[in-house]
Amino acid sequence: MPLRKIGSLSVSIVGLGCNNFGGRTDEAQSARVIFAALDAGINFFDTADVYAGTLSEQIVGRALANRRDEVVIATKFGMELSPQEHGAAPAYVKSAIEDSLRRLGTDYVDLYQLHKPDAATPISDTLGALAQLVTEGKVREIGCSNFSALQLQEAEQATAPGAPGFVSVQNEYSLLQREPEVEVLAECERQALAFIPFFPLKMGLLSGKFRFGQPPPPGTRIAGMPAERQRELLGENAMGLLQKLEDYATGRGHTLLELATGWLLAKPTVCSVISGATRPEQVSANAKAATWVLTPQEVAEVDAIAPPPGTGPFAP
Repeated sequence: MPLRKIGSLSVSIVGLGCNNFGGRTDEAQSARVIFAALDAGINFFDTADVYAGTLSEQIVGRALANRRDEVVIATKFGMELSPQEHGAAPAYVKSAIEDSLRRLGTDYVDLYQLHKPDAATPISDTLGALAQLVTEGKVREIGCSNFSALQLQEAEQATAPGAPGFVSVQNEYSLLQREPEVEVLAECERQALAFIPFFPLKMGLLSGKFRFGQPPPPGTRIAGMPAERQRELLGENAMGLLQKLEDYATGRGHTLLELATGWLLAKPTVCSVISGATRPEQVSANAKAATWVLTPQEVAEVDAIAPPPGTGPFAP
């Protein structure tokens, strides 16, 4: 599988999102998914301390223990684990990385990401603590998540000369949620930051599994949502848009999943599409989806079908 750069890291253009592990999938099934990812050429595994109440990190660490040198492990900190464990203050950064290293069973994290901005802590303080982790060899690169373009600019300005700074940002981005196109992608390009889209399939809607007038397939994320939210996501307008996108893909011999992945990978600064999976066959499909390399004309045609940022039935 082709590789792209996140700072000094070389990552597969399809990654594995590990938020299901320890929650929707038990450890044995999670390990099968992880091994299927390795078999498919995926080397990038993205988790967080908060996923499944720290179970995801533990499962990822045990499954990859004998393959550590072959993989790039990304994790995150900052979301609330307990009333005392949250945020981005330097003291917490130091304790959070130690806890993640212990759970992952490793002595370094490849990409350590601030999960969300912390308004209570100056970003310069957080960056200073993260830079110290890089110096100590506990972290190879640092990144952020859920940052606006302005916050990325503030982080750039707060990075001390010669010190490590953010090399990536991980925000929601998909054919159905194009908000990063307003400002964030351009800021990534200006700063040479790698962009990592999360929810690239918009809760599975772009997997091709859903049909208008039919209940969501059992086991899907949407199937576990309240009935009102299901009706909102699976209504006539939403499903009509999905049908247009699927018709475009099938007309060119591809699936909707392949369109969703290939479209993202055709965007400047996108480095890896991290999709979650609960079964090995889903991982194989995700990996195969990266084989459709869209032409500039195809990207423009799909852009014309997908709703512009902030509009459409899936707008925030």
